[in-house]
Amino acid sequence: MRIGFFIWEYPPRIIGGLGTYAENICPVVIDLGHDISVFTMNDGTLKTRERLKGVDVNRPMLVDGSNILPLFLTEDLRRWGTGTKFFNDMLMYNILSAAKFVNELIKKEGCTFDIICVHDWLSAIAGIMIKQEMGLPFVFHLHSTEWGRSLGGGSTIVRHIEETAANVADRVITVSYPMHEDLTRHGFDAAKICVCWNGINLNKHDPEKLEDKEIQTLRNKYGIEPEEKMLLFVGRLTAVKGIVNLVKAMHMVTTKHPEAKLVILGKGELERTISNLINKLKMEDKVKTRFEFVSEEERILHYGACDIAVFTSLYEPFGIVSLEAMAMEKPVVVGASGISGFRDQVIPSGHEQTGVHVDGSSKADIAWGINSLLEDTQKAIAMGKRGRRRVKKYFSWEKIAEHTIGIYEDVIREAGEK
Repeated sequence: MRIGFFIWEYPPRIIGGLGTYAENICPVVIDLGHDISVFTMNDGTLKTRERLKGVDVNRPMLVDGSNILPLFLTEDLRRWGTGTKFFNDMLMYNILSAAKFVNELIKKEGCTFDIICVHDWLSAIAGIMIKQEMGLPFVFHLHSTEWGRSLGGGSTIVRHIEETAANVADRVITVSYPMHEDLTRHGFDAAKICVCWNGINLNKHDPEKLEDKEIQTLRNKYGIEPEEKMLLFVGRLTAVKGIVNLVKAMHMVTTKHPEAKLVILGKGELERTISNLINKLKMEDKVKTRFEFVSEEERILHYGACDIAVFTSLYEPFGIVSLEAMAMEKPVVVGASGISGFRDQVIPSGHEQTGVHVDGSSKADIAWGINSLLEDTQKAIAMGKRGRRRVKKYFSWEKIAEHTIGIYEDVIREAGEK
């Protein structure tokens, strides 16, 4: 099949999880024998069209209408302030991409597409426009929601775009069963929703490829002795990740297990809050921070160097960080209350246990989860081994791509029967 693939970030411009998803799944879909035309954002420095690893990548150049938009759009958009420029770029990207897709690729070049897929609200407008113009089968991928990202609030405009795209789409694909439940609770048509997990590159995330020397060098950098236990948090430093509660929990952890030290790796608006809290709790020796986005190679090295990975999210539609840690044979402590894709990934008990589920809103529960792994080192190591086996069995990009293509084929077949 030939697929129109609309996603706001794509290599070499990767900002977060969507870009990582696209970078990994598109080449695998190509290897399975399908064609993809990607439509993505252009920061003004990239080619408007090129072929990368077999993928036809289109990046329309944008124009700035951010001074005009507030004149005729809602008060909700005016409240975005400087964020109005971001909304402008999203809107222009969607309109220009839809226009190029319809007028240039289909009408001028004669390309025939079997299906279009769009990812999150950031590309949803293009999908809605193309569906209306061409009637192509349309799949809306929802990797997260506005109400979830904002913990119940957020922009009414963005929520309306999400709801409209879900209504117009022939199928909605989301990333975990907790997300499926949440969408249904919010009035989305349950019959339209399918779950397709994200995947991971197991060749890159392979503990056998790390040298003991480089692991020890990294641990030394944070002042972690061989007999001490390195806990690792990787992620955006925002309220939704539960990072403040994790720092508070460390006092209870180190009281019982003074050998434990936490390394926080990531950037976000809570950097100062975290630093102030560490100072207030006098935990400077036990909690080390590195407020940076690091390369994938260095992130993998951090997983290899740690003893336990901890992700205490309050809202996590999927949470690829736990897969990364499990692939590196590390036991994990994950926030599993509320909307948490971690529940799909991490087995919390029994013979297949790979980690511990905790309530990310409770520092006491977080401390309990960490302490339970620190108390039995051999059991924790065994969980890590089982974690990699589970990732191999269910979460390779090849398996995820095959599942995704199967859903697309169902949508195309159903459209042909109408």
